[in-house]
Amino acid sequence: MMNVPNPTGRRVVFALMLCIVPFASAPVCAEDLEAKLALCTGCHGADGLPIDPSIPIIAGQEFYYLYVQLKDYKAARRENPTMSGIVAQMERSQMKALAQHFSEQKWPDVQAAVDDATVNMAQQAATAGQCVQCHLGGYEGNSRVPRLAGQQAAYLERTMLDFKNKVRLNSPAKGSLMKAYADEDVAAMAKFLSAL
Repeated sequence: MMNVPNPTGRRVVFALMLCIVPFASAPVCAEDLEAKLALCTGCHGADGLPIDPSIPIIAGQEFYYLYVQLKDYKAARRENPTMSGIVAQMERSQMKALAQHFSEQKWPDVQAAVDDATVNMAQQAATAGQCVQCHLGGYEGNSRVPRLAGQQAAYLERTMLDFKNKVRLNSPAKGSLMKAYADEDVAAMAKFLSAL
């Protein structure tokens, strides 16, 4: 902080700390970040739980995964009319600051229920696909791999079907894997993962 004289002769504190510098890239001003956060929480929920079940939970999601998804939207490797428009003018530092913010939030409690038959079908499909190798035993992910446990079922199902049907192209390996699943298996896995 530094003192700056004003026309009245009093000294005014000029807050240089208004800007944060994530990962030594261009500074992101707090006011700009707050405006972007307001856009994000409009859909993703101020308390971390989106009202629309087709929108993913991002509060508590892995930092690097969130950052890469924002980059993919900007580069059109992943498409969504809302997200693509929001990130179109974002700088790398803004994407990192947003990813950092949401990764530090608490994951919300989804309160999903699933029947035994669905659990059995989902576990068989997940075992065949070796899903725990990347998403880990509790499906909580790590750095580059998203958390799936407790994610919204409708979002999970749509995402897996988008990979399967080559609508979402930012992970070719996931597209190949999902192609092997029947739509019923995908629906069962989505419900199972949401209830974890």
